[in-house]
Amino acid sequence: MMSHAAYVFTSYGIAALTVLGLVAWVVLDGRARRRELAELEASGIRRRSAAKAPGETP
Repeated sequence: MMSHAAYVFTSYGIAALTVLGLVAWVVLDGRARRRELAELEASGIRRRSAAKAPGETP
């Protein structure tokens, strides 16, 4: 039978690992999206929110 303290510490540990896993996922995914965006911009594809060049029509 698990003591109360062991249950609480185990629960906190699982919660901490879950949060750390989510943070790592968000950071790694953000890096991947930035890399993809850089590749698209390098190939000539621009974002609509990017500033237009002078003389460029909308």
